Amino acid sequence: MKHRYLPMTESDKKEMLSAVGVQTIDELFEDIPEKVRFKGLYNIKEAKAEPALKKELSALAAKNANAKEYASFLGAGVYDHYAPSIVDHVISRSEFYTAYTPYQPEISQGELQAIFEFQTMICELTGMDVANSSMYDGGTALAEAAMLSAGQTKRTKVLVSETVHPESRDVLRMYAKGQNIEVVEVPHKDGVTDIDRLNELVDSDTAAVIVQYPNFFGAIESLPEVEKAAHGEKAMFVVSSNPLSLGALTPPGKFGADIVIGDAQPFGIPAQFGGPHCGYFAVTKKLMRKVPGRLVGQTHDEEGRRGFVLTLQAREQHIRRDKATSNICSNQALNALAASVAMTALGKAGVREIAVQNLQKAFYARESLKKNGVEIVFDTPVFNEFVVRLNKPVKEVNQKLLEKGIIGGYDLGLTYEGLEKCMLVAVTELRTKEEIELFAKELGDSHE
Repeated sequence: MKHRYLPMTESDKKEMLSAVGVQTIDELFEDIPEKVRFKGLYNIKEAKAEPALKKELSALAAKNANAKEYASFLGAGVYDHYAPSIVDHVISRSEFYTAYTPYQPEISQGELQAIFEFQTMICELTGMDVANSSMYDGGTALAEAAMLSAGQTKRTKVLVSETVHPESRDVLRMYAKGQNIEVVEVPHKDGVTDIDRLNELVDSDTAAVIVQYPNFFGAIESLPEVEKAAHGEKAMFVVSSNPLSLGALTPPGKFGADIVIGDAQPFGIPAQFGGPHCGYFAVTKKLMRKVPGRLVGQTHDEEGRRGFVLTLQAREQHIRRDKATSNICSNQALNALAASVAMTALGKAGVREIAVQNLQKAFYARESLKKNGVEIVFDTPVFNEFVVRLNKPVKEVNQKLLEKGIIGGYDLGLTYEGLEKCMLVAVTELRTKEEIELFAKELGDSHE
């Protein structure tokens, strides 16, 4: 029988109090000074019967504009992609969704194998040697890459492109403050990292140069030029990348990246209001002992059968904190499993096909918007996002789009000076020709 919750009876309460050696709730809290105890009533509604509560919550949920009922052109780091139906089926199995950490390999082979497969596929996509068993999200993965770089190079400055996701840059600054690391932002020029300015800023104190590929504006950065600037001063070359795009784009590992990080959300993980998602972290072999989080390795048992274990475990969850490589000692195992199942179900050909569809549909949307009189801000190659300029506030236009059943793009004026009234538009494989043409018409009409 399935329960939404398990009620606590009076006998349950008495049994628990007895187990800890007290008779009453007041006695349980007697060590807390009387003057700091809360004596009033909580500012919450009175309890309702379950049917009435369900009705109220359903009405609140119905106010949300969701991607199942609306055509979404909103991306900015979280995307509306196709997820094979098998993903939910697999991650709903109790042995996966109740598992936390496979500390005991003899009874956790399924969980360990799933994580190993995730690591393997991330390495294939990124062109790197080693990947960990996932991180919290793309933002924390990026910040951890910067901290690894500072520790590896013994330097105290990190250069990050202005075209990297604004939220990831915020996380980076927060991490860097505690480690006394200077974060310097490299400005963009025509929607991509200003290489001339990068070459001026990089120096012998630079620990890492961080760029995004495709970047926050959807544009494709020139990784060879960035690599040359970074490695010319013996700094680490860090690339944050949408893993789905690597089904069509040359992987960062081919351009000499030292660390490739990002968010696996495009593979089988719903938008779910911005999280939780699943960060990935991939490195060259020489850095594998510095990788934060967990690594799963393949081995053989006494009878020669293939098996899996946590490996290289001299990590933050097992050693002194002052020797730790990171403060992250957990991972997003269930979401990593979802990504693994999605990538497996799609296969190499499927991942490439979806990536190509994103490229083609974004190009079609750009051309359709041009025909409807909408200005395209940056004339650069893109993956599935691009920037348009409107003659009205983005918030106002998006409200009108909602009335037409469309979720509009991200308001770049919220995070970038000089890009007020500019919208970041995302076009994934799920957008139909009819939806794209309606969106282009509505944006065109907003100019009148």
